[in-house]
Amino acid sequence: MKAVINRIIPFSSVDGPGNRTAIFLQGCNINCKYCHNPETRKMCVQCGTCVNNCPAGALSFDADGKVAFDPAKCVQCDTCIHVCPNDSSPRTCEMTPEEVYAKVKKQIPFIRGISVSGGECMLHPDFLTELFRLAKQDGLGTLIDSNGTISFEDYPELMEVSDGVMLDIKAFEPEEHKKVTDVTNEMVLKNAVYLAETSKLYEVRAVIVPDLYDTENSVRKIGDFLAPYLKIHDIRVKIIAYRPMGVREEYAHYQIPDQEYLTHLADIMKEKGFEHVTVI
Repeated sequence: MKAVINRIIPFSSVDGPGNRTAIFLQGCNINCKYCHNPETRKMCVQCGTCVNNCPAGALSFDADGKVAFDPAKCVQCDTCIHVCPNDSSPRTCEMTPEEVYAKVKKQIPFIRGISVSGGECMLHPDFLTELFRLAKQDGLGTLIDSNGTISFEDYPELMEVSDGVMLDIKAFEPEEHKKVTDVTNEMVLKNAVYLAETSKLYEVRAVIVPDLYDTENSVRKIGDFLAPYLKIHDIRVKIIAYRPMGVREEYAHYQIPDQEYLTHLADIMKEKGFEHVTVI
């Protein structure tokens, strides 16, 4: 069993509680207009555009005609990502859960857990299940960062070894969610309820892009929708400002929300009973 890994960040303080190792899987099933990591969206098609443009000679074709990456030569200029016509990256590798966890173990005892993101990591539920089982054997926490479009209820074994989910709600209204991502959000909201009822909804995230969708209405309705579940389990909220860094050129023109507006949205959630609201 293997998955394509985009990158592994040994130490992260923004992907869940405490110091954690963050693992990013390649491939996504939606199309967020404001995606800050568009190079994680699709798989490499071996077109070679990156090979021809790499200034450090870190990319080449192997004997099978596939793009080969030499990390020793890479200078992290990201030219390969910028020139890729397919929202992908040549700096990925296929790994088993055991191979990924071998890299995680190097950080023990300096981490509290692992968080797996993407792309969309729920495209690989069996891989996640095995990786989390390995982490649990060493007492590490396990979190999933997901866009919520794949049913969690269908994977009880994964839920058993997952401490929780950091769930993106891109927009509350179905048509606005479709405008932002190209898909509606019925499954996202169904997942939110299932996770909240089972105390697995660790955090809800909303990226604030005021001129792409009605952000205040969305935040208010997310609050109303989830507030009844606070009596079951605390739900953290993260209000995230859109920023153009890394965004595809055709979507880099949106307004950046100011701190006053972000604080206003955070106050709305606090008024609805959410005690842990973070603005970033």
